[in-house]
Amino acid sequence: MNSSFMHPHFLWLLLVIPIALFWHYFIKNQQDVALKMSTTEGLSTKKTLLIKLRPFLYVLKLLALCFIIIALARPRNTQKSSYTDNTSGIDIVIATDVSGSMLATDFKPNRLEAIKEVAHSFIQKRVNDRIGLVVYAGESYTRTPVTSDKAMLLNSLKEIQYNGMVLQDGTAIGIGLATAINRLKDSKTKSKIIILLTDGVNNVGSLDPISAAEIAKAYGIKVYTVGVGTNGMANFPVAKDANGNIVFQPQKVEIDEKLMQEIAATTNGKYFRATDNKKLEAIYDEIDRLEKSKITENRFMMFDEQFRPWLLIGLFLLALEMILSRTIFKSFI
Repeated sequence: MNSSFMHPHFLWLLLVIPIALFWHYFIKNQQDVALKMSTTEGLSTKKTLLIKLRPFLYVLKLLALCFIIIALARPRNTQKSSYTDNTSGIDIVIATDVSGSMLATDFKPNRLEAIKEVAHSFIQKRVNDRIGLVVYAGESYTRTPVTSDKAMLLNSLKEIQYNGMVLQDGTAIGIGLATAINRLKDSKTKSKIIILLTDGVNNVGSLDPISAAEIAKAYGIKVYTVGVGTNGMANFPVAKDANGNIVFQPQKVEIDEKLMQEIAATTNGKYFRATDNKKLEAIYDEIDRLEKSKITENRFMMFDEQFRPWLLIGLFLLALEMILSRTIFKSFI
């Protein structure tokens, strides 16, 4: 709740108060006619309390004026409320490769963790959209159905890790894309997109990735494809030593960019290549700019008028000044 004035321009009148005080106590007193007397001995008298208080009648009048000016400015408490209506949100599925090669260290700390970190920021930005998660390697499954529950979604994203015991190793791009399509095909939103990330080539799976792209096109789903991996060589996991630690060896990075470009082109999407953490972040930022939700927000403002107490106090002080000046202080010069 905020306080405001309906007619704040009336507050400029408050500048009259200090000017009036200055004029009354400095200028006016100097303009009074002086009466010359040879002696004031016979007139000297001790000032009573009423004589001392009389100058404050003018202050009382100015104070009343001050309260009335504030009342004219119409002080009020403002309470704002809003709700979002007719939201044309976007349904998004992030389909990420979780094969063993995603542990390669050309991204920091590795490809999979880098993807999770950037996706986390992306999800937080898409406050009006529903998002789901699909993971794939040699097989695929839905990690999180399309949902608007961002807390649950982010927690699920955090727990994604490479686990060869859960999914067969390999890169089944067609299967991963098909699982993501299955999450979106019945969506009623006008805009449906898939962000498909991989660091390799399609080497397993019973569904051809281009056939999956044609299915996505038939359902009006746009696919943004992202190739993840540096140019040249990178340290790939190849085995585990006797202590269970992963052993890395330099290997050539191979991404089927032609396939990824064709998938994107078929669905009217776009292909990106991420060669490091910053480039991956920039890609998500660009997708965020390309896919915007349309929102209609209705705002309401409730006003609680507060001018009445100010006006009543001002009128009371003004009436008090008039009564005192015509009764108790009437006989004073």
